[in-house]
Amino acid sequence: MCLERRRSFCGCSCSYIHLTALLHFTQKPNMHCANVTDLEMRNSAYVIVFGSVIALGLPLNAVSLWILLRHHSLKSPSAVFMVNLAISDLLLVISLPMRVYFYAIGTWHLGSMACIWITMLFRNNIRSSSIFITFISVDRLLAVVYPLRSRHLRTSTNAWKGAGLIWLILLVVNVPESVDFSRGAKQYNVSSCFEFRPAEVDERMHNTKIAYFQLVLLFTMLAVNIVSTALVSWTLQRHLNDSAKVNNKVNVMLLFAMNLIMFTVFFLPVSLVVFFQCWRSVLNCLASVNCCLDPLLYYFSFDGFWRRKEDADMSLEPK
Repeated sequence: MCLERRRSFCGCSCSYIHLTALLHFTQKPNMHCANVTDLEMRNSAYVIVFGSVIALGLPLNAVSLWILLRHHSLKSPSAVFMVNLAISDLLLVISLPMRVYFYAIGTWHLGSMACIWITMLFRNNIRSSSIFITFISVDRLLAVVYPLRSRHLRTSTNAWKGAGLIWLILLVVNVPESVDFSRGAKQYNVSSCFEFRPAEVDERMHNTKIAYFQLVLLFTMLAVNIVSTALVSWTLQRHLNDSAKVNNKVNVMLLFAMNLIMFTVFFLPVSLVVFFQCWRSVLNCLASVNCCLDPLLYYFSFDGFWRRKEDADMSLEPK
């Protein structure tokens, strides 16, 4: 009788084990299909966003660059910085078709060198855009608060020297970044780009010492923009004697507001990704939108952006 009970118990146990295994193997393909579907939907969303940025950013920045070069002389430091900002945005837009290709196909067939170049173009846009926008803020600060004392500093020669130095520093920084990126690709034998699996490899490929330095740099430049905005706002309200006479105060303050939005919405989140690894692709996608909004800076910087400089650059007149 005991032997029969044991056999019955063993039979029930075996049936339970077989049932559990069957459920596991039937659920696993469904989970895999769900993951594949989610991945395809996410990649499709990236393709749409990057494609939209290309469709808007390319004509907007190309036309803006043409207007800046043709209608506004490059004797103004702000115009020099804006030209370099437009060039930076165009370089970003040129790199985006490769990201559309990657997310549309799902794989990368163009080699590690092409991946390195596209990655460096994206990183350089975030860095150069934030720097040139800060330069524009500081230039407007000096023009409004210290128009006479800063006249010897606010020259096109100094602006070109500063812009050239920034591009040179970015290229120098790209050298060790590219070498480290290439070594990582060979070490982990990856054939992907922009996203790497597993997560540990992706973190190793992106979270470098330069990434943390970029975060510190962006916080510093954000502080400079905040201080510049506060000083200009205070000066316009006080109407100090040694300040400039501003014809269009609304446009001046909108310029500073746009600069702060650029930092808080686009530049800082993508730099904070060193702490939020899983959000890298989403934040990269968001950061690329900044090139579509930069033309607004050019518009707010000149009361008559579409007219020639001699008719338009009258927003700041010294008393």
